[in-house]
Amino acid sequence: MSDSRVPSSNGRSAEQARDFHQLKQRAAEYYRSNSVPQRMQEVLNTMFYDKPDDVYGHLANYFANFAKPAAISRIVGKEILDAEGERTVEVELFCIIKNFEKSICFTTMSNCYRDPHYTTQDTMDKANELKKLSVQIALEWINEPLNSLLKGLLPANQIKVDKLLSEYFQRKLEEDEEQRKKDTDVEEITEPELSISTNTAPIGDKKKKPLKGKKSIAPEKPIKPLEPPEPLFPGGVAIGAVSLAVAKASVKLQNTSLYLHIASLNQEEEPPKEMRMPLPMISLLSCGKLSGGKLKLMKEVIGVPKPSLSFKQSLKMMMDLQQQITKWIFTQKSGEKEKYEILIGVFKNPDEMIELYTSLVEKYPSIIGLIDPLRKEDAEQWFKLSCLLSPQCYFLADAASRSIDKLIKDGLDGNRYSGLILKHTNQTTISDFIQVAKLMEVQDCRFIPGLGDGATTDDSIADIAVGLGARFIKLGGLCHGERVAKYNRLMAIEEELAQRGALGHAAEHQFPVISEEEPDPN
Repeated sequence: MSDSRVPSSNGRSAEQARDFHQLKQRAAEYYRSNSVPQRMQEVLNTMFYDKPDDVYGHLANYFANFAKPAAISRIVGKEILDAEGERTVEVELFCIIKNFEKSICFTTMSNCYRDPHYTTQDTMDKANELKKLSVQIALEWINEPLNSLLKGLLPANQIKVDKLLSEYFQRKLEEDEEQRKKDTDVEEITEPELSISTNTAPIGDKKKKPLKGKKSIAPEKPIKPLEPPEPLFPGGVAIGAVSLAVAKASVKLQNTSLYLHIASLNQEEEPPKEMRMPLPMISLLSCGKLSGGKLKLMKEVIGVPKPSLSFKQSLKMMMDLQQQITKWIFTQKSGEKEKYEILIGVFKNPDEMIELYTSLVEKYPSIIGLIDPLRKEDAEQWFKLSCLLSPQCYFLADAASRSIDKLIKDGLDGNRYSGLILKHTNQTTISDFIQVAKLMEVQDCRFIPGLGDGATTDDSIADIAVGLGARFIKLGGLCHGERVAKYNRLMAIEEELAQRGALGHAAEHQFPVISEEEPDPN
């Protein structure tokens, strides 16, 4: 007599055995597909002969070589204050490393939404409101669309990241332009009704007869009005800040330095065996509105050390010189009551300024460069002056320069400068900086990184200058925390290069001669 419970029991046991066998097969296949048995056999064989003190540390190091590269998991934007106490953004970047999310780096960037060369007291309040709006939009971009756009990408792939960021920004520009056109169409519908009254001449307005007996006086050549400032798109700081954060994350994950990473991106291969330090252009004396007097010709006096000095020696010499100048100025102020006003009430047109600068450079051979000697609107005089003085000194543009976006799109605006001072602000990506540096190198134009409006304590501009082989760097005077942080970083880079035997020496000054053939304005 059979027991009815046995088949049921044997059936469950067979099913469990079959499931367990399938589970073992799946596990074996999973480990084989990931080369786990092979890796285990290799490390166990070698470890037996090596006999490391820390067995599990040895295993961890071995298997770390086969771990997946860190990928971006998310980016977080926060509002902070810059060196002037105004709003800007901070970006924190997270990556998945060995199945765990970790914070990799923080970075901040100047939110330059106000051009100091065009800002007046009347426009200051509006500019500050636009700057606040720019930060608000930037945070929305970082925490939402850009976060999704970059998720899963490798920080080492800077070119792809920057391409995605630039394309996103371009779409925003196109959307804004399309909206502006719609708004303009609406305004044009209502404009004819308003134009009737504005074009009507007043009743009873009689034309005055010209006075007789008066000699006609030939009018002076009119001064060209200021060109409108380049439009600054709100939220652009998100693009530049995220690009920089990705570069810094890649550096930290690879355990290298940012300047070496930048150099590798620039060379598209290994960084050069020797790298040189940029010459600091240090402000020694302010002569504009912030100074005690009213010197009209110069905004500031800048000292540039000899190329033969190390960066550390240069800073020490400039610091001593700055202290002596400061001491002398305060002594003069107390005795003369700020009477060092020069050429007050004397006005010169652009053509007369050419003669003035020429005589100034001839009289003082130690002058090695002029920054913005004329307004950029005086293009004809710019060209004449650059042709006259370029063999004797650098002819540099700061306020007269254009944004990096414009330079990449339109070129260097003819052969008028021997160097441009460029800022890392707003939507400028790391790839943009590299591209414009190459463009300037091809045309023998000096690439000079500088600080923009509302700088932060982030010292990345120092690494960018070294990585791209900049001839000069313009950070301002040896004061204020946001500047000193960058000078300290440059000294640290110089020391690191010296220890590696990779510190090159700066060549003597060679002034690019600007051709007398005036470029075609078209």
